[in-house]
Amino acid sequence: MRLQAVAASLVFVTTIQAQPTSPSTLTLIPKPREITASGVLSLARGVAIDAAANADDRFASEDLASRLREQGIPVRDAASASLRVSLLRTPSTAAARFLSSQRLTIDTAMRDEGYVLVVRGGRATVVGASSSAVFYGVQTLKQLIEGKGATAYVHEARIRDWPAMRYRGFHDDLSRGPLPTLDFQKKQLRTFAEYKINVYSPYYEHTLYYRSQPLVAPPGGAMSREDVRELVAYAKKYHIDVIPEQEAFGHLHHMLKYEIYSPLGETPHGHVLAPGQPGSMQVIRDMFGEIDSLFPSRFVHLGADETFELGRGQTAQRVQTEGIGPVYLGFLQQIEEALRPTGKRFLFWGDIAQNHPDLVKTLPHDMIAVPWSYGPAPSFDRLITPFSQANMETWVAPGVNNWNRVYPNNDNALRNIQGFVRDGQRLGSTGVLNTSWDDDGEGLFNQTWYGVLFGAAAAWQPGESSIEDYQRSFGRAFHGDTTGAIDEAQRKLIAAHVLLQQNNLGDASDFLFWLDPYTPEGSLVRAQLRPIVSQLRVLAESALVLVDRARPGVTREQDALDAMALGARRIDFLGMKFQFADEIAQLYATAYGADTTAAGRGAAGRALGEITGINARGQDMRDGFSLIRDLYEQAWLRENRQYWLHNVLARYDASTQRWIDRVDRVTQARRAWNRTRRLPPADSVGLGLP
Repeated sequence: MRLQAVAASLVFVTTIQAQPTSPSTLTLIPKPREITASGVLSLARGVAIDAAANADDRFASEDLASRLREQGIPVRDAASASLRVSLLRTPSTAAARFLSSQRLTIDTAMRDEGYVLVVRGGRATVVGASSSAVFYGVQTLKQLIEGKGATAYVHEARIRDWPAMRYRGFHDDLSRGPLPTLDFQKKQLRTFAEYKINVYSPYYEHTLYYRSQPLVAPPGGAMSREDVRELVAYAKKYHIDVIPEQEAFGHLHHMLKYEIYSPLGETPHGHVLAPGQPGSMQVIRDMFGEIDSLFPSRFVHLGADETFELGRGQTAQRVQTEGIGPVYLGFLQQIEEALRPTGKRFLFWGDIAQNHPDLVKTLPHDMIAVPWSYGPAPSFDRLITPFSQANMETWVAPGVNNWNRVYPNNDNALRNIQGFVRDGQRLGSTGVLNTSWDDDGEGLFNQTWYGVLFGAAAAWQPGESSIEDYQRSFGRAFHGDTTGAIDEAQRKLIAAHVLLQQNNLGDASDFLFWLDPYTPEGSLVRAQLRPIVSQLRVLAESALVLVDRARPGVTREQDALDAMALGARRIDFLGMKFQFADEIAQLYATAYGADTTAAGRGAAGRALGEITGINARGQDMRDGFSLIRDLYEQAWLRENRQYWLHNVLARYDASTQRWIDRVDRVTQARRAWNRTRRLPPADSVGLGLP
């Protein structure tokens, strides 16, 4: 039965073909509000782009031209082109004439960011009332253009579109390991903008360099003032507001671990600033004063989540007398009051305050609460209503479920984003701050785009966004894959996570990846995995095959495709490690229990050879860790600075060495067996418990 299932999976992998390029296959992220598709037009003779009337629209034209060149589509004079593109602004005469001729309007809801896009009869016209509106119309036009070179084509369509939510953001953890290069951050911004994300929020605990606190930022592991200025200027061209988050209450261990800051902590060398410590407020003023000079955004995120140590140290007596809520919210108020002269609006995480709805009303009402939750749930109302009922603005924060995993758990991510954004829209939230975290220090951003783009779609689209529609659209919209193979590969990796969850193994976690299968915990996991390990591996390997089959037709985001393949390979190796550990243990038991007859000696020799001989299972474990180490290092350096990398590579090196040592011990036992026909117990060569 198992072989039939494997065969069926591989049959699907090998027979997948390119989907027809008819209007019915039109897939856009986000999905426009109003769209009518009518056909396709060949772009064999290239595209002409009319000169735009202002600098912002000229930048949008250049952005379109850059994409066309990437796809091998020539940009040429109008007389010889297959398609002529015009970017128009209301209330110009040309825009008014065009809208009237098409019986289309740009109403009040569309004025800030909404656009009209019509592609028909060799003309593509974008109309908007603002620079961002025209820019977003161009981004949709880019998605309508598919294929490469002479085989490229554009979908003809009539579109009216505008966003459901004003602030559509992504929050990126820069403080727990990977720190992106400035070039990669620019690539992130370009990609965010393509899918109409308009907020980027870098998260800092200790990785922004402050002149006032020079001890805190690690050398080579922080953004400089010059980095920030360049990033902010770059983001502005793409209509993205860079909103920094600097933790101002909890999550400050990398400051408080230093002796000169330790007196400011709730507990010695802990994580939380102590309310009532005069030095705490001075540090906050210093840091946010520098933030004010670097980030022109009118918003700043104060963090203030997970202050678990509060009341366990310096404020213990005060918390016992007043209660945790008043102490927490009182300090948050003091921070806001101290920073109010900057004129900023302050965001804060809502996890602590939501437990004290009566006290929430005491906070300044122009603060913005950011309730967060990262798992699927039937309803997220309880996280939002403590703030909405206090007439406080809210942005909801779901997550891409990348942390502590060898590849994001997109089953959790998509359902979490779908429900949280749906409920946020219904309860009046004005923004979304989709999040990634790097708790394990191993996350690769290029693996998160599946969740990032769904967050972008859910924030732009009204109501509950369809996961099924999105899963049919991602590969085509993000990679230019017309075969459906990438979409199917993502479903295989989702199924791998679900399989592990259904068998009480969590999901494809870093814990399982690094766990030695011959430890007590590893032995328990081996038993749990045993019934499903083959199925798990087939899912991961099928995803790898699907990615490879899609590559020839992929026109974009090859690095993200490589990162996806790496995730699939790590899931497969996770399963292989426990599966082969079982097989090695069984082989050693066969050799250990063999008698000294010729047949017994032959069986023992063959069994030991399967553990330590050429291409044996022990070498497979060594080779797997060392190969993935090299692929991981390459993927890391495509995104990140060198900082922190060695912390992860050291784990690969240690795991590789563990298997080298284990194989050497079995090899030595095998040589002794050749002389004495006796083997030591399995635990003495590292293959199990006593």
